[in-house]
Amino acid sequence: MEPINIVNSVYAPLDRKNVDTDQIISKEFLKRIERTGFGQYVFYHWRFDKEGNTVEDFVLNKPQYNGAEIIVAQDNFGCGSSREHAPWAILDYGFRVVIAPSFADIFYNNCFKNGILPIKLTEAECDELLEKGLAEAQAIEVNLEAQTVTTGYGQTYAFPIDPYYKEMLLNGWDEISLTIKYEDQIAAYEKNRIAY
Repeated sequence: MEPINIVNSVYAPLDRKNVDTDQIISKEFLKRIERTGFGQYVFYHWRFDKEGNTVEDFVLNKPQYNGAEIIVAQDNFGCGSSREHAPWAILDYGFRVVIAPSFADIFYNNCFKNGILPIKLTEAECDELLEKGLAEAQAIEVNLEAQTVTTGYGQTYAFPIDPYYKEMLLNGWDEISLTIKYEDQIAAYEKNRIAY
């Protein structure tokens, strides 16, 4: 995984609650066998109508949010099925950070395992970011080391994160990488253990 620490970006204000994994990546796009290539289908049925035409008023189709690496949303982001394709699609589209008041547990954990930083801010803080971001495209700085989100209008929000996940993201480690850190100890154990 690619390490993550400071992300400076315009954010996409997705002012919706209960964004489920089928909305993030719809079931008809789950036939791929790779972990890549899902970004083109993220929020597909919100980005395009039934004829495949661009829905102009959807936030990701507005030019001022092009290149956004951060999503700000409402409560219960990533609910629904446990499909890991949802964080794959978000990351493949170019998002590194998702900010919301709450997340579905499986989605939240899958974000960390795939190199995405999910940040829990209060509902009031997310409401303020959404209001400002919808009125005019706003850039923010996310600093994982400091555990802060800093706005262009002078507001700084602190966020909690489990130290285990923080270390993983800062170093770009997945769970296999963490195991490999202990390769010497594992080899010593294997060498010294009694064979039965």
